Amino acid sequence: MLSETKQKDKHPGPNGPQTPIVALVIPLYNHAATLAKVVVEGQRFTDLLIVVDDGSSDGATEVLNKLPHSVHILRHPQNLGKGVAILSGAQKALKLGATHIITIDADGQHFSDDIPLFITALQKSPEAIIVGCRNFAKTYVPKSSNFGRSFSNFWFRVQTGQKIGDSQSGFRAYPLDLFKAFNWREKRYAFENEILVRATWSGIKINEIEIGVYYPAHHEHISHFHRLWDNVRLSFLNTRLTIRSMLPWPHNQINTDGPPSEPVSIMHPLKSLRLLLKENASPKRLAIAVALGVLIGALPLIGMRAMILLMLTGYFRLNKIVALAAGNICTPPFVPALCIEIGYFIRHGSWLTEISFKTLGHQALERFWEWGLGSLVAGPLLAAFFGLLTFVMATKIKHKRSQS
Repeated sequence: MLSETKQKDKHPGPNGPQTPIVALVIPLYNHAATLAKVVVEGQRFTDLLIVVDDGSSDGATEVLNKLPHSVHILRHPQNLGKGVAILSGAQKALKLGATHIITIDADGQHFSDDIPLFITALQKSPEAIIVGCRNFAKTYVPKSSNFGRSFSNFWFRVQTGQKIGDSQSGFRAYPLDLFKAFNWREKRYAFENEILVRATWSGIKINEIEIGVYYPAHHEHISHFHRLWDNVRLSFLNTRLTIRSMLPWPHNQINTDGPPSEPVSIMHPLKSLRLLLKENASPKRLAIAVALGVLIGALPLIGMRAMILLMLTGYFRLNKIVALAAGNICTPPFVPALCIEIGYFIRHGSWLTEISFKTLGHQALERFWEWGLGSLVAGPLLAAFFGLLTFVMATKIKHKRSQS
């Protein structure tokens, strides 16, 4: 039960921060041996505690029956997946009047003493998702867990352009409004990846706090992560999210005003720059986006330029439309011809002056090779020129705007 001090903290006064109403959700699947301890420790910090038994078959029912009556117990008749368990817990928390949930695994790997860190973080940013970043430096960690986290973090950055320290942590805090905003497709472990990516797309902040973690000895550790099927699901999810992140149309926004209503075009550079600067885009990042678009556009990546450019802009969180528009500068024939001439000169020490069916037809593979070779010289030079030009123009526009 909450202490008298904690009860008072819920209504500190008109000028002080109001503590979110937090429910602790424990998804359970065959962790009967550790469940009671997780529940008892969790009750020290909140009166709202929800256990979702996702079809356990290891005697968890007996443990559940011995839990205090104040614990809310939900049961799935069969195993539906961790994502479904979290969604069930979130729905129950809404009915109980909670504004947020904290999810904690039932296997005992997380320390309940970290729960106050989540509550404090929610007080500062009630609209954000708080992810507990596990400190792997202070404990033994299986190599598979370390690799899995790094791999997942990489794809999160590709899909959102943001860095995260632990996208696989199950110790998190969510605003319950988030669960009402979307229909979630993933139902098992992949759900925790999907919710982070889609929430980021919608404008919700992802904040991290450092937490401890305990990994028992290998023979004591019980994991329900299926190495084949769960990895297959994660692969399909990452493919789907990566493709969606490349598409040019905007994501549904919750906490932001969304993209500009007017188009950005390389044919109207000054108008486009003014529009982009209204979005608080910095001259430096606009210049980098232009330079990247020109650099990739100069390479002979026929049929793959847009895909590669969209992946890179997503990873580095650059403006996709700006980069794609800048890449059009390298549309044939001028830039490819320039690259071929430079490549030909590097190979033969002279310029290609004969334009015929022989040089462009029968020798097409040689010209393609020279295009690639020349683009390694022309690409960086053109990228630097247009990037610098964009930076100067954007800086002047921003300066004039600040004076007006």
